[in-house]
Amino acid sequence: MRYVLEGSVRKAGTRVRITAQLVDAAASNHIWAELYDRDLADIFAVQDEITERVVGAIEPELYAAEHFRSRRKPPASLDAWECLIRALSCIGLAGHEGNAEAETLCRRAIAIAPSYAQAHSLLAWLLVRRSLWAGAVGPVLPEATAEARTALRLDERDPWAHMTYGQVLLRTRRYREAERALRRALELNPNFALAYAFLGLPLAHQGASEEAIKTAEHALRLSPSDPLIGAYGAFAMANARFVAEQYDHCVTAARSAIERYPEFRPLHHLLVAAVALQGDMEAATEALPNLLRLRPGLSLSWLSANMTYSGEIGARLLDGLRKAGLPEE
Repeated sequence: MRYVLEGSVRKAGTRVRITAQLVDAAASNHIWAELYDRDLADIFAVQDEITERVVGAIEPELYAAEHFRSRRKPPASLDAWECLIRALSCIGLAGHEGNAEAETLCRRAIAIAPSYAQAHSLLAWLLVRRSLWAGAVGPVLPEATAEARTALRLDERDPWAHMTYGQVLLRTRRYREAERALRRALELNPNFALAYAFLGLPLAHQGASEEAIKTAEHALRLSPSDPLIGAYGAFAMANARFVAEQYDHCVTAARSAIERYPEFRPLHHLLVAAVALQGDMEAATEALPNLLRLRPGLSLSWLSANMTYSGEIGARLLDGLRKAGLPEE
């Protein structure tokens, strides 16, 4: 057993202090530690909360530790699991290059272990993510859909398979089906922070903005130090505010998130459109170049074909970007 989760409990009156730490037993290294102070009014509620927070927090720490270990091995000697771990670390917010490297690693993992469900599901997600930086989503959707369905066929109880299938459905604007897939991922793993972050998107598209914000906030509480969850959680909250036409809150949320994740393009879409719809054309003109830097040649026609928004919400986003000066073609 490589990793060990240790902990202790100290009680003083009606207060309890719980410490938890993740240890690499083989190397005798501490990987992660956290301290929780809680009131004991409801011991079972405290137990459930701490369990949820610990499980949500240690998953990205385990991935990071395994990535560090795999970097010491030559690429040709990596097994399927190590390829997947390295792929997860490449995703982050590293842009097109990181996405492309992760895609290559997933394909290598599948070549080594064709029945590895999570490698197929991660590849499906990477394919739809590719259009964030280059190309259109349409050409990759057939392969992404096939990979997501392969993952489900191989392991119907894999939360990643359902989470990724939800992403594919979201990109085809099938919001209700995407919501169902993401809720199934959470049934299988109630502490799956990334699935909570993604769930906020189809919820908002269906008008449930307040529930979308709550799921995104829950994702951030579960895994506060994971930048991937941080970016998608922040985007889900800003997106919900945009959908609800709460442009001032959307602008505040988007600007705060962009300070932490400046390369995450979807946040820039919302910021530019929201400030333009508020009538602040100076701010819109100032923000637009940052969006175009991340996606040179971006146009309203490309967005209309590739964005996850539809109907009145999509029309508002395009209208805001048009007001800001994004070209039609």
